[in-house]
Amino acid sequence: MKRITSMLLLAMAFVTATAFQSGENLAKLPSVTIKTLDGKTISTADFKNDGKPIVISFWATWCAPCKKELNAIAEKYEDWQAETGVKVIAVSIDDARNAPKVKPYVESKAWEYEVYIDENQDFKRAMNVNNVPHTFVLNGNMEIVWQTNAYVEGGEEKLHEVIAKVAKGEKPE
Repeated sequence: MKRITSMLLLAMAFVTATAFQSGENLAKLPSVTIKTLDGKTISTADFKNDGKPIVISFWATWCAPCKKELNAIAEKYEDWQAETGVKVIAVSIDDARNAPKVKPYVESKAWEYEVYIDENQDFKRAMNVNNVPHTFVLNGNMEIVWQTNAYVEGGEEKLHEVIAKVAKGEKPE
């Protein structure tokens, strides 16, 4: 019974991943309220990038792979923007206890992208994020076209390939 359940879960995961990659039934970005680093509220419905790709990366201050990924992206972000017009949005899932650590960390790294805090994890739940890092790529229609929920050294190169394809209107692999 346990093996059948595992196989069913694996099959469902494959179907979900394939649906995202095939371009069918693309999910739109949900509208949820989150906070800026200064404590103001903003709706995710206000995320815009003039029809160009958007990367949304869920992370936390306690997550070493998350920080590695975002720091690696930061090193290449200016070039990616010049090439594709991409906008990166980092969303911290740190709770109320750890949220005060987010702004000092971001400032110490001088990240050039937008950073928000999802203290209540409403956006995290709406995006079906179970663990971090979890990174999404949206096309110009604000549809989720690709995602990954892990980071390995060099993973930013695959992300760049996906962004470049999406910027050209192509389906990512």
